[in-house]
Order: sequence, then structure tokens, then C-alpha cells
Amino acid sequence: MTTFDLRRVKLRPGEEYRDEHEIALSPFELGGQRYLPVPENVSAELVITRGTSGTTFDLRFPARLHGPCYRCLKDAVLDLSIHAREYQATSPGEADELTTPYVVDNHLRLSDWARDAIAGDLPQQILCRPDCAGLCPMCGEDLNENPHEHDDEWTDPRWAALEELKERL
Repeated sequence: MTTFDLRRVKLRPGEEYRDEHEIALSPFELGGQRYLPVPENVSAELVITRGTSGTTFDLRFPARLHGPCYRCLKDAVLDLSIHAREYQATSPGEADELTTPYVVDNHLRLSDWARDAIAGDLPQQILCRPDCAGLCPMCGEDLNENPHEHDDEWTDPRWAALEELKERL
């Protein structure tokens, strides 16, 4: 897990810290499928801006995920351009919206923040291509390679023995 020690940066109100950092990304589980970040370590731009009432954190990086297509299960690649922003008030009191969960003991948890930022930018379905036809619900064949339709009376051959037994009774 990649973290950044905030004690290294001593900012006064109105000042800004800007630097590139290498962040380790972890694989995602989405819809029972595993999506791998390639590469696992990405270069990200971190900007920390100190205001009079708190600190703003900005994170920008590209992310590429590899995994199965939601419709046909072939390889899918998703390219994302991530931009995330968090705020930490100097004196937040009990207000959760004035704190960020990624600052713990003066350390900014970059890997956790990057993971959540990617998760927030994911589409509902990761597809191999926008017009993916998926798999046939009747026979399981890939409709991208062999578009076809079945008769309404199509029965699964695995049920043939039961169908034969029904006819005898």
C-alpha cells in the first residue's frame, strides 16, 4: 500500500505542494469477476493545497483495467482518466463531511484513495466493445461470432430424458 507522510510537507495557508508519486493499485472484484490494473504501479500527480480552514488534496492518474467482458466473457480493457479530490478541515469537530477517510495519523493513504476513485469511475458494465451482443441465453454460443436465433420451442438437450419420461406417463 502506498502512503504519503504529510509531515514532509509544511504548508502555510495559500501554499501548494505538487509532485509525482508512484501508486500501487490493487485488483478489483466486480460482479464476481476479477479486473487487474495494468500496470500495477501508476504515476500520479498529487497536489496538496493549504487553505485557511483546511487542506485540499487532488489526485490525477491514468488507469487501465483488464478482465472479462460483462456480456461475452472475452477479454475487455477499460481505460480511465482519474481525477479525485478530498478535503480535510483543520478543526472538523464531529462533522464527517469535513474530514477525509484517507488521512490517518498524518499519512495520506494513496492506494486506498486511488482504489476508491477508480471504483467511483467504473461503468455499470465493462464490455469488450460497446456493441457486444453477448452470449446466447439458449445455447451459450457467442452472438458476436455467430448471430442466430432459436425457435420458441427449442429445448435444452439435457432435458431430453425427462421429456421422454413425461411422454410415457
